[in-house]
Amino acid sequence: MTTATTTSKPITIEHVRITSKRPFPQVRAAIEADLPILDANIQVMLSNGDREGIKQYVDHGPKLFMFLERDHGELLAITGHKRNAVQYEIGNPITASTMTRHNLGAALYAPLRVALFETDGGEAVFEYDKPSTLFSQLGDERVTEIGRYLDRELEAALLKAAG
Repeated sequence: MTTATTTSKPITIEHVRITSKRPFPQVRAAIEADLPILDANIQVMLSNGDREGIKQYVDHGPKLFMFLERDHGELLAITGHKRNAVQYEIGNPITASTMTRHNLGAALYAPLRVALFETDGGEAVFEYDKPSTLFSQLGDERVTEIGRYLDRELEAALLKAAG
C-alpha cells in the first residue's frame, strides 16, 4: 500500500515569441556574447553563506547568466536535415535563491528555458514561457514579483540580441 498522493491543477502560461529579421547566426552570437557563462563561484558563495560576496554580484554583476546550451538542431542529423535550433537555460542563482527561500517549488523553473531557432523563412525566433506566469502558480506574491522582474530582464536581453 502506497502512502504517496498525487495532486494536479491546470495553470495558464503566457508563451512569448520574439521574431528577428537578423540571421540566426548573428542572433545566436549576440545572445551568447551578451550573457556570461555562469560563474561557479556564485554557487560556492551561496552555499557558504558569503553575504558580502553575493552583495557584490547583486550590486555590480550581470542580471542573467547562461547556465547551459543544448543544440537541438544537431539532433536532427538523424533525419538527414540539421536545423539551426538551440535551447538555453538562462537565469541567476542569486535570484533563484530569493524565490526558493519562499517556495522550494520555484526550483522547477529556475533557471528558465529559452529556445532560439531559425524558421523555414529564415527568421530567427526566440520562444519562452513568461517567468511570472510560471512562478505565479505557486501562490506566493513574493515569488511572483521576482518572476515579473525576470520577465523584464529576460525580455530586454532577448530583444537586444534580436536587434
